[in-house]
Amino acid sequence: MKITHRALASAALAFALGAALPAAALAKNPMVGGAPMYASKTIVENAVNSKDHTTLVAAVKAAGLVDTLSSPGPFTVFAPTDAAFAKLPAGTVETLVKPENKATLTKILTYHVVPGTYTAKDLMKLAKDGGGEAQLKTVQGEPLIVQSKGKKVYVTDAKGSTATVTVANVMQSNGVIHVVNGVLQP
Repeated sequence: MKITHRALASAALAFALGAALPAAALAKNPMVGGAPMYASKTIVENAVNSKDHTTLVAAVKAAGLVDTLSSPGPFTVFAPTDAAFAKLPAGTVETLVKPENKATLTKILTYHVVPGTYTAKDLMKLAKDGGGEAQLKTVQGEPLIVQSKGKKVYVTDAKGSTATVTVANVMQSNGVIHVVNGVLQP
C-alpha cells in the first residue's frame, strides 16, 4: 500500500482536529458510571444505568421523584456521585431514605434541580455576565451559586460548600445532567 503525501497530510489534519476538540464534543453518547447516556432518554432512564449514581437513584425513588424527573421538564440536574454521598457523615444517607425523612430528602434532591436546560457554556456565560458568578433558583426554591474558572464550572450551596462539575453536558430528552463531586445542601 502506497501512502501519498496527500493521505499523510489528511491524516495529520484529522488527528490535529480530533486532538483539539474536547472529548465530550466527540462523544455522541458520553459515558457516565460505565454506561452510555442517550440524549433520547430521560434523566431517570439514563441515571439508573450509571454505576456512579446508585445512591442518587435510590434517593430519587425514596423521595418519590421518579415521575417528576421523567416528565418533559426541561431540567438541569447537578447529579452527585456515590463518592459524593459517601463524603457525608456516616449514616446520613441511610437516615434520609427512611420514609419518615421523605420531606427532608425531597428538599435536598430538588435543591440539585434547576428548571430549564443550562449547558456548561450557558452556566459559564451567566457567571461571566454576573461578574464572576450567577444565581440559579432551584426547584426546591433556594438559590445555587454558579462560578466558572477556566473551563471548570463550580456550584456553591446555601451552606457555602462548593462542588465541581466533573462531567458536563450529559444531554437528556428532558434536560441536561452535570455530574458533581459533592452533595449540595439548602
